[in-house]
Amino acid sequence: MQSNLPPAIFLMGPTASGKTDLAIQLVQNYPCEIISVDSAMIYRDMDIGTAKPSSEELRQAPHRLIDILDASQAYSAADFRQDALREMAEIQAKGKIPLLVGGTMMYFKVLLEGISPLPSSDATVRAEIEQRAGTEGWQALHDELKQKDPVSAARIHPNDPQRLTRALEVIYLTGRSLTDLTQEKTPPLPYQVFQFAIAPDDRDVLHNRIALRFDQMLAQGFEDEVKKFYARADLHLNLPSMRCVGYRQMWEYLDSRYDHQEMRYRAIVATRQLAKRQLTWLRGWQDIHWLDTFATDNLSLVVEKL
Repeated sequence: MQSNLPPAIFLMGPTASGKTDLAIQLVQNYPCEIISVDSAMIYRDMDIGTAKPSSEELRQAPHRLIDILDASQAYSAADFRQDALREMAEIQAKGKIPLLVGGTMMYFKVLLEGISPLPSSDATVRAEIEQRAGTEGWQALHDELKQKDPVSAARIHPNDPQRLTRALEVIYLTGRSLTDLTQEKTPPLPYQVFQFAIAPDDRDVLHNRIALRFDQMLAQGFEDEVKKFYARADLHLNLPSMRCVGYRQMWEYLDSRYDHQEMRYRAIVATRQLAKRQLTWLRGWQDIHWLDTFATDNLSLVVEKL
């Protein structure tokens, strides 16, 4: 890395691994300010189910990019990159170090590597594609994609309407193929990034922490939190906010799809699966320093690397 670039810290890890506690220690001891890297904490009033920092924790260490959207709104990785770069610049201008903390690995990836300049989705174009699929069939649309973007067609199955629609939508909106556009990236991150991942050494311990935390959420009133969203006419399970782990399972319980015990089981399993995906991302990550959740010297280890 280029040492003349300003520093930034990435603190990553699976859910329930202790990221927030370590981040607060860093803020209390060193000139850091936290930017949340969490696709669920961006939503207002989704507090218990996202394990959002408490008011006392936020007083000790304010977090940027939490509570910025209503649950009815969408938010992309490109949106995050733009917002995070702005917050990082503000922190740097104050003479402090941006400390990015969370478990949404795609957000970290697009921030670090850049993102392809793809167009936003267009409802009118998508409707036209779906109408054609209804009359001509998805295979005909796949044949068209094969002519205009053979690389994308080779990896997208004709029975995958979501990805097929997106590939054609990009062509119709830009006149260029998805393959061409994804080869273009935004400029690299203008910071010297120090990357850390924190997790328990024993996966069973992580699983136990996940179950314990979900039970604590239930005791704190998670059901009542989701009931408020469930009562809103503008919210449904297809929205990104309500698809978040825990929220989906509680919503389906309120929808009488299964009983409370089954809801708890499904939510814990889904959270464990999320943690597994996060760890899979991290094991393939480059230039990362691992920390053990229960180590007593994590703060000094981070500072030593810096």
